[in-house]
Amino acid sequence: MRTLTTRLWPLAALSLYLTTACGPSDPNDVPVAYPFALPEGTAAPRVPPDNPMSADKVRLGRRLFFDRQLSLNQTQSCGSCHLPSRAFTDGRATSMGSTGQLTPRNAMSLTNIGYASALTWANPSLGELERQALIPMFGDTPVELGLSGQEGELLTRLRADAMYPAMFRRAFSADSDPVTVTNVARAIASFERTLISFNAPYDRYVRGDRSAMTASAVRGLELFNTERLECYHCHSGFNFSDATVSEGSAPREAPFHNTALYNIDGRGAYPAPNRGVLEVSTRPEDMGRFRAPSLRNIELTAPYMHDGSIATLEQVIAHYAAGGRRITEGPNAGDGSTSPLKSDLLRGFTLTDAERDDLLAFLRALTDRRFVEDPRFQDPFGRER
Repeated sequence: MRTLTTRLWPLAALSLYLTTACGPSDPNDVPVAYPFALPEGTAAPRVPPDNPMSADKVRLGRRLFFDRQLSLNQTQSCGSCHLPSRAFTDGRATSMGSTGQLTPRNAMSLTNIGYASALTWANPSLGELERQALIPMFGDTPVELGLSGQEGELLTRLRADAMYPAMFRRAFSADSDPVTVTNVARAIASFERTLISFNAPYDRYVRGDRSAMTASAVRGLELFNTERLECYHCHSGFNFSDATVSEGSAPREAPFHNTALYNIDGRGAYPAPNRGVLEVSTRPEDMGRFRAPSLRNIELTAPYMHDGSIATLEQVIAHYAAGGRRITEGPNAGDGSTSPLKSDLLRGFTLTDAERDDLLAFLRALTDRRFVEDPRFQDPFGRER
């Protein structure tokens, strides 16, 4: 489920649709705690009171997430662009929809997505998984799953399926007609909240297993947390992202950053249609501002950046070391390091070869093999893409 931001369904319309379909939540209705698989002391993801977690809902959501019936031509599912083996990304620079149309953005990882305070590269207003789930299904600019105007077709398919009617009844037992678009989104969101990754070598190291990380990775962690590199400012906390919330935490404004990838006019311009938060806010100062994704499982999620324009982690480090990217020819030529709009944190730095290797070792120590191989998160239809 890619996270695009503009000209899909208007967000106000999506919000109204869900509010009308779901009705207001009862403030006295306390959701039953769900047994998330969490290390001791780790807060659970936020769960909205009108969509409490349940095993039946998660089971339904997993099947829907990987079911190609959720595209009009039945060629793709949410999982087509979010492969478990790639930490729920797709390995493409920009994703491809069910009709073959390329989207303008790179598929973000769904690792720990239940902790994200913003769910797209560049839309500050979209922070609920239930709302985001509707966009790839029903958006048409670009076409992803291609169901715009075809809600009836989708529901007809699901009601005729041998398994879904009973699964929906178990997951949404209070509903007289549980097979609805709203409940599709709720079930998918519930499954996504279980995509929790806290068993990388780094996690085992901080829990006391000093053999979990190599000496090189430990030195890389120390480098990562220095003012010299500034990495930790945007990739902070337990989820290595400054756009993080959890159960019981206060609401927070999602931060977005200009990382000086482009400067095509000498004034900081990014190429359309990937101009960042500007596309939503229309404020000139938001040009090129995108969300800092979590670094968890970053080794598995190449290529990098919102448009997939940097191929390797080595190149990502070189980009930040230079304080911005210089493109010498073509329509996007310009020197990002001189952009007046770039983040103040992009000052550039120098690394020895050994320090670069240490930093890479640390980033690779954020790879959670148990997570990407977990049977609970695999395609129940037994396929990838």
